[in-house]
Amino acid sequence: MTSLPETAVRPLEPGERTAAVPVQWGVPWPRGAMHELPDLDLVVGQYARAIDSWVTARWPDGSVKWSGHAGTALDGESALVPRGSTAEKAPGLHIEQTEGGTIAVATDLLRIEVGPGEAPIRRLVVDEREVGVEGRIVATSSETPHPHSSRREHTVLITEVSVERAGSVQAVLRLAGHHEVGGETVLPFVLRLYVTTGSRRVRAVHSLVWDADPERLFLTSLGLRLEVPLRAAPHDRHVRLAGSSGGFLTEAVQGVTGLRRDPGDEVRQAQVDGRPAPPLEEWSSTVSGRLRFVPCWDAWTLRQLSPDGYTVAKRTGTDRPWITAPGGSRSRGYAYVGDIEGGIGAGLRDFWKLHPTQLDIEGARGDAATLTVWMYSPAADPMDLRFYHDGLGQDTFEDQLEALEITYEDHEPGFGDARGIARTHELVLDAFPATPPAAELSAHAAACALPPQPVVSPERLRSAGVFGIWAPVDRSTPQRAHLEDRLLFLREHYLREVEQRRWYGFWDYGDVMHTYDADRHTWRYDVGGYAWDNSELSPDLWLWTDFLRSGDASVFRLAEAMSRHTGEVDQYHVGPFTGLGTRHNVQHFGCSAKQLRVSSALYRRHHFFLTADERVGELLDEVAASEEALLRVDATRKVRTDVYAPDRRALAIGLGTDLGALLGAWLTAWERHGDRDAEQKIRSAIAGIGRMRQGFFTGEALWDLEESRFDTSRDRIQVSHLAAVFGLAEIVPELLALVDDAGFARAWDEYCRYYLATPEEQTARFGAPLTGISLIPAYSRLLAQHAASAEDPALADRAWDAFLLGKGDQVNSDSMVARAEWSWTRVDGPTVLEPVDEAAFLGTNGCAQYGLSAIANLALIGDHLPDRIPYLEFDEPATTGAAR
Repeated sequence: MTSLPETAVRPLEPGERTAAVPVQWGVPWPRGAMHELPDLDLVVGQYARAIDSWVTARWPDGSVKWSGHAGTALDGESALVPRGSTAEKAPGLHIEQTEGGTIAVATDLLRIEVGPGEAPIRRLVVDEREVGVEGRIVATSSETPHPHSSRREHTVLITEVSVERAGSVQAVLRLAGHHEVGGETVLPFVLRLYVTTGSRRVRAVHSLVWDADPERLFLTSLGLRLEVPLRAAPHDRHVRLAGSSGGFLTEAVQGVTGLRRDPGDEVRQAQVDGRPAPPLEEWSSTVSGRLRFVPCWDAWTLRQLSPDGYTVAKRTGTDRPWITAPGGSRSRGYAYVGDIEGGIGAGLRDFWKLHPTQLDIEGARGDAATLTVWMYSPAADPMDLRFYHDGLGQDTFEDQLEALEITYEDHEPGFGDARGIARTHELVLDAFPATPPAAELSAHAAACALPPQPVVSPERLRSAGVFGIWAPVDRSTPQRAHLEDRLLFLREHYLREVEQRRWYGFWDYGDVMHTYDADRHTWRYDVGGYAWDNSELSPDLWLWTDFLRSGDASVFRLAEAMSRHTGEVDQYHVGPFTGLGTRHNVQHFGCSAKQLRVSSALYRRHHFFLTADERVGELLDEVAASEEALLRVDATRKVRTDVYAPDRRALAIGLGTDLGALLGAWLTAWERHGDRDAEQKIRSAIAGIGRMRQGFFTGEALWDLEESRFDTSRDRIQVSHLAAVFGLAEIVPELLALVDDAGFARAWDEYCRYYLATPEEQTARFGAPLTGISLIPAYSRLLAQHAASAEDPALADRAWDAFLLGKGDQVNSDSMVARAEWSWTRVDGPTVLEPVDEAAFLGTNGCAQYGLSAIANLALIGDHLPDRIPYLEFDEPATTGAAR
């Protein structure tokens, strides 16, 4: 093994010292750098911290490509180094399993016991005291969508408990279960629990699949609940509810502040601090003698029913009214209940972004309180997942295609079905030996609302040679700086739109909209296929690539939320559409076009490899053989004119959107698991394309599922304007660097050369000019790839013209190009609901393709940027590369 490449790891959001909470991240390694991953530590100065390390991907030669790591949060930049003799010894993690299915994990600070049944989190133990028991998922539903309909309690059972990963520092427990209600078994879910040495936090990741009939089951609540034993007197029992800033509603079950008589400074301060109050005999007798007259509060509730406000209330008993407490805008979604002998803090990440949510504490006057973190608030209206219109008489393919011409909605009865979609929530359970000080609790709340994320630099990522064509941000010339400014504008544009358009909610958070309605000054949220984007034109891929090259925290968080959403909500995980995603629509599941281009692994790979997240890995495994899904759904059934028999020897594969998704899925399975079937599919597919007379311009080919090969006899020319805007242009260069196939390389180079070639050049090659060419700026990166490989400055100039001016057929042209200025305009008045900032180019959804093309072109032919960008004059002469 060669020497380990220097690797610095830093917090994504540098700042004040964070709480000791679990973190997980990924690191890439250059091909051939090492074939086995050594034991590694994080080193700061002279201090070495033990971590877990494991391989998450390998290069074709077997060397390590990506590694995953787990430990506790970083305080600053650290170095990843081989473990030496002076390294800190891991404090130890012990796992015990019984024949009955119970698993106990003990660390230096915490013991947790889990098992099958209705209350799988059986005990949380700190300092040999139980501080949490009977942890479980709770839920209710109704049979109608009416807010006042009766509600049924679900029986929620954990049926499988296993250790998914175990190291010396962290263990991951996987609990699988389902709900039982109304005589049905529905809503399968997985609850992952992360237990880490050096931390009292249990990270919980809850992934629910919706498989219930939306016409008959309307979810009315969904939460994680834990019982918290209380042993101290009521005045030594404490409740904390996180507000929208760094503070808490700070209360006691029996409050002694604000009374008419003063118990004494030390008594009051101890209660506020969460410390044991002095013995009653040390209190002022004016209070201690009358303490029985001070109410004991039993329950608190914080309800975040919108992204803009939460309310708080409390009551003394179930037969007493709720008393309103101060509220606020956006709670950090964290609550604590306990006493001087221990307690539990619990919370939900993205609490207000995933509204309607809620925090409840009940039974605080008794021997045990219940603390519930609601992922769906019982105070909200029932969740309604029915399709949003009655079909409008679209019973035939002819009517559906005609309707597509007016609303851009591809409808088909029975296809706008929510059954099979999923949602993941990230929660935390913090076990405390006593009520923690305010600063400590605030740090835990902050790390719940925004979990710390270690990362490596763009330069370190680039040096490993991962993820194809990109390069770190470069502002070395005025032209480059101009394009970098525009890339930054696009990022900030979508961050701004998420906030001002309130793209939040249980099912919605993480997605963006497709197209703008400039007349109404709003996105077309209610118009057919113009509403939710569902990965159309690859915004996921753009944002992740933007992070790779910039290292910017805000774009990482936007990309992370989008990956969580599109990989769960826009994709089917069970049922007839398993493995497919849904084209853009008013509802995420509404469109009848169920396609591989939406469920593509290309949109999840970055998230997985940068975080080593088990749930994202599970999603990637779901699509490892996604070609099987095309047996159930023919994506071109409404327009196909030839005979199509979806059998195992004649599966139609589009050599653009389908192929890009399949290559991404197969490559991910190959590099993650050494999957020889996936490798063989890749080698067979690219060899077949290389043997087709028209290569990629064949458009579609038949794939033999049993033999895993293409029928190469088809000789036709078919051009799709979407073929290379769903990841194909990114995954093919990756594969060209991994698999040596001259025919495939020639076919790809030909596709890059001729898609934007002149009509004369196309005629010389194909006998006639190609038709269907559009999205000119987006496809400029194909010509840039050919120009770079051919080392042809003239073709590089043509590629820049295509990108900067969008020359050519103006169908689906990008109105963002050829604009001298990009800016926001404030719109207010009687035609807008609230004042908004509009960008001049909001009429398109091409931001992702502009971004991906700019990034690729800068990396490929940046040295051939024109002296003058046609629509812009620079204040100083442009500096060009030596090759020009």
